[in-house]
Amino acid sequence: MNDQTLDPQIHIHDLGSRAREAARGLLLASTEAKNTALREAAKALRAAAPALLEANAADVASVEDKKPDSFIDRLRLTEDRIEGMASALEEIAELPDPVGRQLAQFDRPNGLRIERVAVPIGVIGMIYESRPNVGADASALCLKSGNAVILRGGSESRNSTREIVAAMRAGLQAAGLPEDAVQTVQTTDRDAVAALLKADEFVDLVIPRGGRGLVELVRDQASVPTLLHLDGNCHSYVHAAADVDKSIQIIRNAKLRRTGVCGATESIVVDRAIADKVVPKLAEAMAADCELRGDAEAVALDSRIKPASEDDWNTEYLDPIASVKIVGGLDEGIAWVDAHSSHHTDAILTEDADAARRFMTAIDSAVVMHNASTQFSDGGEFGMGAEIGIATGKMHARGPVGLEQLCSFKYLVHGNGQTRP
Repeated sequence: MNDQTLDPQIHIHDLGSRAREAARGLLLASTEAKNTALREAAKALRAAAPALLEANAADVASVEDKKPDSFIDRLRLTEDRIEGMASALEEIAELPDPVGRQLAQFDRPNGLRIERVAVPIGVIGMIYESRPNVGADASALCLKSGNAVILRGGSESRNSTREIVAAMRAGLQAAGLPEDAVQTVQTTDRDAVAALLKADEFVDLVIPRGGRGLVELVRDQASVPTLLHLDGNCHSYVHAAADVDKSIQIIRNAKLRRTGVCGATESIVVDRAIADKVVPKLAEAMAADCELRGDAEAVALDSRIKPASEDDWNTEYLDPIASVKIVGGLDEGIAWVDAHSSHHTDAILTEDADAARRFMTAIDSAVVMHNASTQFSDGGEFGMGAEIGIATGKMHARGPVGLEQLCSFKYLVHGNGQTRP
């Protein structure tokens, strides 16, 4: 699974040509066959749980003394997380098939009838870091949407990835579909990533999922089209008309439920009008479990808050750390969030519907929430079964990328002998 004797260019060429052939085979695959593959893959994952846990333990042991706790949390698999992966495959099988949907239909004066229908993108390269479950989610979403996928997981998760890919391919085989619809790069040589990013002949889209360094590398080096997922410097803004106790409860969940996910709140913005009520309660609820770093006003309101640096306002911590900023009203809050957000997910906490509407209209992020934890920014929570990432750009797809977002479209034109004058 990790053969360093492989020539990266030749290896990617081989994977790409096989993926392209598999993608052709998926074009005519029935919904029933795709769903069977997903359900059988779920069974294979459950059956492989002991081997997968053993493989994952080896992955964790190889980096346990070198990586922060948040990284280890993303890498580690448990029986519950494996069951979550298997359940996600079954949930995706239950979702409507996105391929072949009629997106529009119109008739021309000359009698031509034109349809716009959803079609697979083709071959997708998925580059991700430490979370092995991404391989299962990406494979399942690509399969259901008729795409072949080439996975390139982080070297730290290579043993886990091997077991997950084997389960996915077992599902494809059981359904009579091409196994090469799910493949993984079998070398940790970084030149293989560079080769994948340049494999225009075979790969139609590359999706990176990981830290800013990975995403920027893909953005800067790829000649293949990309769908980018940037970091999650997510904000929760406590408006003057907020229910304070409700807001504190939401923020604690948004920050601490899982600190290592991209939808975790990293920055807490508080309206000055209620800061004297919010900040002490916030510190009481959070300080024992989370380091709070605030501006001078926040520090003055509670000594448990440490002074923030300028870097804190733009940092995705992925750890139990959060910044606290006091602002002078809704307009200033909107301006602050807009200036410092990574435009992933931001939330307003308020009982004022007009203020919520204004914030949600003005904030130019992929997901904007009202009175809810930012950790709901997730394809599974949106009813997509799973997600392949959160797209923070504005072209093609934005927010959680699920089945529909993994489709393109084409036009079908029906005539009856028309010729153009």
